[in-house]
Amino acid sequence: MPLDAVCLRAVINELEKEIVFGKIDKIYQPDREEIVMCLRTKTGNKYLMITTEPSSPRIHFIDAKRENPATPPMFCMIMRKHLQGAKIMSITQPDMERIVIIDMLATNEMGCSVKRQLVCEFMGRYSNIILKDENEIIIDAIRRISRGVLCVLPKMNDMDCKVYRQLSPGALYRLPPSQEGKLNPIDMNGEQIVEVLKKSQQKNLDKCILENLYGFSPLICREISYCATGETGKDILKLSHAEEQKLKSVFDKLINRIKENSFVPYMLVKVEDNSVHDFTFMNIKQYENLITSNEMKSFSGMLAAFYEKKGKLERMRRRAMDMIRTVSSAKDRIYRKINIQREELEQTKHREKNKRMGELISANYYQLEKGMTKVKVIDYYDENCKEIEIKLDIRLTPQQNAQKYFKLYKKAKTAEHILKTQIAQGEQDLMYLESVLQLIDEAENEKDLTQLREELVQTGFLSQKKNNKKVQAVQSIPFEYRTSDGFSVWAGKNNIQNDILSMKSAYKSDIWFHTQKIHGSHVILVLDGKQPTNTAMTEAAKIAAYHSKAKYSSMVAVDYTEVRNLKKPNGSKPGFVIYNVYQTAYVTPVESEIEKLRVR
Repeated sequence: MPLDAVCLRAVINELEKEIVFGKIDKIYQPDREEIVMCLRTKTGNKYLMITTEPSSPRIHFIDAKRENPATPPMFCMIMRKHLQGAKIMSITQPDMERIVIIDMLATNEMGCSVKRQLVCEFMGRYSNIILKDENEIIIDAIRRISRGVLCVLPKMNDMDCKVYRQLSPGALYRLPPSQEGKLNPIDMNGEQIVEVLKKSQQKNLDKCILENLYGFSPLICREISYCATGETGKDILKLSHAEEQKLKSVFDKLINRIKENSFVPYMLVKVEDNSVHDFTFMNIKQYENLITSNEMKSFSGMLAAFYEKKGKLERMRRRAMDMIRTVSSAKDRIYRKINIQREELEQTKHREKNKRMGELISANYYQLEKGMTKVKVIDYYDENCKEIEIKLDIRLTPQQNAQKYFKLYKKAKTAEHILKTQIAQGEQDLMYLESVLQLIDEAENEKDLTQLREELVQTGFLSQKKNNKKVQAVQSIPFEYRTSDGFSVWAGKNNIQNDILSMKSAYKSDIWFHTQKIHGSHVILVLDGKQPTNTAMTEAAKIAAYHSKAKYSSMVAVDYTEVRNLKKPNGSKPGFVIYNVYQTAYVTPVESEIEKLRVR
């Protein structure tokens, strides 16, 4: 869910206790839409992340700093210039808006103390981070909006009354206007709110709350309706007197909770597959037994847990978009080529007929002469010796007509051999490209993506960019795990790593795991001369299933064998091996269990 105003208020309340009077030590910009500030606080160093990613704009603490680009972006350098060493004086939220204002005391180039303000607007695709001075003049913004591209925000129904906001250096900063037609619930009580809702044109209670009050997410609107009526979308015109009174009481309790900053972080987890579904500041009952509300220690921890994996996948996928497009295009091209080749192969199956025609012509030279267009002969290959008609080329002699049919036969026979080879090669290429797409999803950082690009260049699917500068070879490290009973397990992040792990690094006695007929990483269980335990074998098989396209499936078939049984055919694509001696285990990978085994 997007971070609503009430959850944001809870986060600010938590951050205020930690960061006020803390100092900004370092500033990073790991991504185009993300800022990380290392803060020195009274409880130690903290990493505060602010992101304007349209699908999940937010602010919270993270456990460690992100991987940073070699050259910091311009906005990052400006932030460092103005805020490095600054002292945080306050962090506030205007009313019930999705806006955070951080007031700071910094030092300018002359050594004088100056006020600086960082405004974080979390408004979906309009999210922004704006740095401004004490005179409300914008120093810079992470997403600039110049005069050429004005942000037009209607404040009222009158089309002439619009607010044109220019968010670029030197412009005067103005807060975005309040949401049109919506009321601030903090300024009202339950009775007043119910009276407003009864006048609404919207019938469903949850949607009516969403359209008339700002600060509440759809989840909270549904919960209010459920607590008052037992339904998430009750028709507001059909509310009984008792339900009206209950609704007023629910609103009063919620507003008092917000005013008193009485928030508890809850992560909503699906019972079916134990995956995260949503988060909020209060216990949620509308899902009944389908989803559980797990109380978390902090809002920052909850947001980091909820967004970390999704955000990382989104960032990696965005950075790998060029590879994904190239690989997908190559896949489509090869698939079309294979279909054409299969049609041509089907046609070669009729070659025996051409051979037969040639032999029948040869057996009947005595009744043929040049200039004939067709001839009727007895088919000696037919058990009933029926008479058939053979077409002849009027320009050729009988001998040349026979040779023509023999040539068609030989051509089809040669084509069959070539087409089968080409189809097999194309199918291998398809399998390889499928594995690359799966490995792109596995990439954790820029190093992993760089190695995948190098692999695609080596295999000829990506062209080498011309660059006069010497580029240092980038090496990423395979996934490392430690089983519950102490065995090391390694999983490749790309096909080159898979080859190195399986064919070079692993000992012949180590155990190799791979999902059966499903693209995935090569996984090596390192024995170090010991006998493998059932626990180690099971956990290694689960790791292999987790690092495959079947990571969200149950009862995944995983083949395992000793490394000595692997063979790599000459000229085969990276990551391709064959094996004949193996056993198969059926396991269900559980992400939380496997992440506990991860060595970081």
